[in-house]
Amino acid sequence: MLRSRRTYRQSQSVVIDRIEMRRDRVLFRARSAVTSPSHVLTGPSAVMKLVLVALLLTAGSATTLAQDAATPEPAGIDEVQPAPASIGADIPATYFGPPPSEVDKNLVGPVELLRAGEIDMEAGTITLPLYQGRMADGTPVWYVLTDTTDQANAEALGLNHSAKLAYADVEGAVRTGHLEQDLTLTFEEGTVDFAPEMVLTPGGGDAPFPPSVAEPGSIGDDAYSPLVKIENAGGHIYNAPIIAFGNTAEELTFCDGDPDHSLVHDRVVSICPEEQTVTFQMVVGFSFARPVFYMSFEASDPMVATLEMATFAPAMSNIQVGFDDGAFSAVERLFVTANGPTGADNPQRQGLNSTLLGEGTGPLNVFGGVPTIALDYSPLWDLNLGIWTQEAIDAGYRSRMIDEFQYLGMAEQGHITGVPGAPFGSTGIIINCPIVARLL
Repeated sequence: MLRSRRTYRQSQSVVIDRIEMRRDRVLFRARSAVTSPSHVLTGPSAVMKLVLVALLLTAGSATTLAQDAATPEPAGIDEVQPAPASIGADIPATYFGPPPSEVDKNLVGPVELLRAGEIDMEAGTITLPLYQGRMADGTPVWYVLTDTTDQANAEALGLNHSAKLAYADVEGAVRTGHLEQDLTLTFEEGTVDFAPEMVLTPGGGDAPFPPSVAEPGSIGDDAYSPLVKIENAGGHIYNAPIIAFGNTAEELTFCDGDPDHSLVHDRVVSICPEEQTVTFQMVVGFSFARPVFYMSFEASDPMVATLEMATFAPAMSNIQVGFDDGAFSAVERLFVTANGPTGADNPQRQGLNSTLLGEGTGPLNVFGGVPTIALDYSPLWDLNLGIWTQEAIDAGYRSRMIDEFQYLGMAEQGHITGVPGAPFGSTGIIINCPIVARLL
C-alpha cells in the first residue's frame, strides 16, 4: 500500500521527484577478454542482435554500461515530474484539492495498481508476498503472484487482472500447477537455475552496444514460463515468476538486503522467508502520457534477459507476437527508441543512446495499455524498436515520445522506422513486465 495520502502536488513529488533507483544494486561485470562465437555480433545476425540489445536495455536496466568522469550527473526521475497545478495561477498549490484518482481511479492522479505489495517511493521498490511451492519431486519453489485471468481473485488479492493471459495457453507457453490441501502449489514442470553469473561485456568503440558477451544470470529450462494454470482450482492462469529455486528458507534469508544473486533473481533487493516477503527494484516508463512503475522478470531471448537482469524463459517464445489487440492475442506492445534526444539537462531526453551515456535513470520506454487506462492490459510485452530517421532529426522532429498513438503517428509518417532493413513493428521478443503503479 502507499504509505500515506497526500495532496495532488505532494503525491506527484513523493512518487516521482524523490525516487532514486538503486543503481549500485546491479553490477555488470565486464569480461573484456572473453569472446564466444555464440555472443559475438558478426555476420547476418548482427542486425537482429542489435535489436535484441536495444529491446533489452529499453526495459530499464538499472546500470549504465559505460561512464567517465566527464559524464554529467543523471537527470533522475524528476525529469518526468508534472509541473504543479499552481504554475501560472493566482493561488498556491495548497489551494488545490487531492488528485481526482482518489475519487475515481480512472481519472488523473497516482494509482497503485498492484495492491498486493507495499511501494517505497523513495527507494523505487515494491515488497510483495513471497510464496513457497514445490515441484512434484518435492524441490522447493519460491515465487510471487502479479497477474491473473481470475478477475474476482485479482480484486481480492490486489493483483492485476489480465484477460489476455488466457490466450497464452498454447504450445507449451503455460505450465500447470496443482493446488494441494494445504493451499500450496505443486508444479509439474519448469525449473530455473539462478547459479550463473550475469555477464555483460559492452561492445568496443564509441557505441557500447551491441555487447560482445551477454550471459543471463538465471536460466529456465525448456519448459519454464512464468505463467501457471491451476488445473484443479478453476483453470485460471496466474503470472507466477520463480524468484528462487531449490533452496531452504534459511539459505534465502537476506531480510536486510544484499542478497546472494546466485540464489535469487537479479532484481531482488531483499528476501525474508520468515516474514514471507520479497522486495524488488522497479522501473519507470510511460503509458498514454502518464509515468508508470513496472517490474521485469523474464524475457524470451537470452541476450534480452541479460540486459533486463531477468530470467531467460525459453517457453515464452511459444507465444504469438504481432497481433497486439486482435482477437486471441496474449500480448501488449512496448515501444523503445534507439536514438532519441540526448543530454542530461534536455527535457526531451529519451532512448538507448542517452541511457548508455549515463543520462537519467533509463530509456523511458512507452507502454501500451495498463489497467485503469485501457482494457487490453497484459504483462507480456511485445517489444517494438523505433529509430528516428536522419531526415526527421534534421527537421527537428525528434523528441520524447510518451504515448503509444503519438509513437505510432510518427511511425506512420515515416519519421520513426524499424532497424535498418526492416519495417517498424515487432522484433519477436517478449518480456514479462507486470505493471505496479500509475504515477499520474
